[in-house]
Amino acid sequence: MSISKNAFLVFIYLLIPGFNLFAQNLDKIKLANEYYVNNESEKALQLFEDLSRNSKNIHLIHSNYFDLLLKTNAFSKAFKYVNRLQKTFQNNVYYKIDEGLVFMAQGEEEKGDQYFLELIGDIRSSNYNATIAAQYFMSKNLGLYSIKIYQTLRKKSGNPALYALELANAHRSLNDKDGMVQEYLNYVRLNPRNINYVKNILQSLLTEPEDLQSLEAVLYDKAQRFPEETLYNELLVWVKLQQKSFYGALVQAKALDRKLNTPGDRSMHIGIIALENEDYKNAIKAFEHVIKSYNRGPNYNRARRLLITANEGKVKNTFPVQKEDIQLLISQYDQLIQDIGINRVSLEALKNKALLQAYYLDNEEEAVKILNQVIENPASGANLIAEAKLDLGDIFILTEQPWESSLLYSQVEKTNKDTPLAYEAKLRNAKLNYYTGDFSLAKGHLDILKEATTREIANDAIDLSLLITNNTILDTSDFIMKQYANIELLLFKNKTDTALTLLDQMLTDNPGHSISDEVYWLKSKILLQKGAYEKALSELEKISEEYPNDILGDDALFQQAVIHQKYLKNKDVAQEKFQEILLKYPGSLFVAEARKQFRILRGDVL
Repeated sequence: MSISKNAFLVFIYLLIPGFNLFAQNLDKIKLANEYYVNNESEKALQLFEDLSRNSKNIHLIHSNYFDLLLKTNAFSKAFKYVNRLQKTFQNNVYYKIDEGLVFMAQGEEEKGDQYFLELIGDIRSSNYNATIAAQYFMSKNLGLYSIKIYQTLRKKSGNPALYALELANAHRSLNDKDGMVQEYLNYVRLNPRNINYVKNILQSLLTEPEDLQSLEAVLYDKAQRFPEETLYNELLVWVKLQQKSFYGALVQAKALDRKLNTPGDRSMHIGIIALENEDYKNAIKAFEHVIKSYNRGPNYNRARRLLITANEGKVKNTFPVQKEDIQLLISQYDQLIQDIGINRVSLEALKNKALLQAYYLDNEEEAVKILNQVIENPASGANLIAEAKLDLGDIFILTEQPWESSLLYSQVEKTNKDTPLAYEAKLRNAKLNYYTGDFSLAKGHLDILKEATTREIANDAIDLSLLITNNTILDTSDFIMKQYANIELLLFKNKTDTALTLLDQMLTDNPGHSISDEVYWLKSKILLQKGAYEKALSELEKISEEYPNDILGDDALFQQAVIHQKYLKNKDVAQEKFQEILLKYPGSLFVAEARKQFRILRGDVL
């Protein structure tokens, strides 16, 4: 027992010098790296050079030492150093590439290029070494050589899509968007399940209109060359949606529905997106197509209901709104309900009909009756019942029953916790408090809603909160703000003439008040709805002249451009206004749409 113990002690004693030397080296390496980080180049080089004499230290010091040799233009030392490493580590590709990096660093790019090409020729027989080299070239921002390697390996394999993702990344590093797109298309053709991954990548990288146009051209070419592949049509639909060209997206969606024998599913999808984006014309085309082509399919009833909804959107946004058009919409809803009976689709139609009765025909009693029918019918489903309760709450505001409104909003919020419906209910409660002048309670709701997961609701909450804060901070009585909130309540009740009179009175009684730009903005909205386009423009121009740097400055200018373009057909003036937004408000949320409309008006091909 004592003999083996002594032998062990002798063994440990013999190892101690090695351990001490290793610890000393680690300390020196740590110190050298600290000098490197602190830009104390001379001290770092001294230590690195000493440490480099022991090959066991190389993997711990090489990156910083080699970088320092190049940065200090010590090219002769760098050549000797990497040549020594190549002899010691004969199979290490990194050190071979490093020799070419020295050529490049000292400005001998032709030599470096020739060296790299020869090296690629030497290592191409080993897939492992070649891929390692390609990755190393990428890390050194030399994607061109990565591309050459991957293309060589691809050719050797006979697989035209091999290394597609790696090649896409290499082209991306060189800002070669065309090459990148081609490789992502190669990848997704073999991996169609990953189409959403590719869409997300392309959405983040193809940020300019020209990028999408280029992709569109490539996809059209591939769709013609490979008509049996539906992938390219799917991507064309996506591109058209990115461009908000809903007609173009619908054309591709129709083709996909035919190829895949789907009963108008994709056409319905485009129609719904167009409807959400207020492109009523193309929404109508989409739903009419589904109704005509798939009249026995599962989308038929819903397409009929959404067609009326799209027509409703068109009517409501054609100023001034005509009562005859509203009555026609109601008759269309009645016909749909009669044709398909009571089900989820017809109950949604009933809800829409109720809102038309209340807001456009002043028939609140009928609206309340209809909405209660929807709420009491179990076929409605939880979401539709909640939506109908919110709408019923709004109508109780029209009939001077705010407590009933608040009760319904609170019910929806409680039964739909942490959902968009709950946030919408809280927002409506906040607006109700705002209308009735209880700004403190309104802000309490709005502060919570600023963190809502629904961007639209969060933005609405922020806007209303800012309106209250900006116009009550210097007015402890809140008198002016209460006047303004009461006018907004009148507008909610569709009493536009009274609202206009009171807004004019506010401006007369409170010249130069901070709320003046909001008053101009509200007047412009009312006048636009009345079809008084020139008068609406006049109010917006006051904001541009008197409050160009306030929160509504870009909104006012954008709306001027829209009125000139959409209603007055003054294309030249509209183009000037859109361009003015790009120049004056480069950080505005309207910039993307302003740029698009400017290009359309200028006659660019989209």
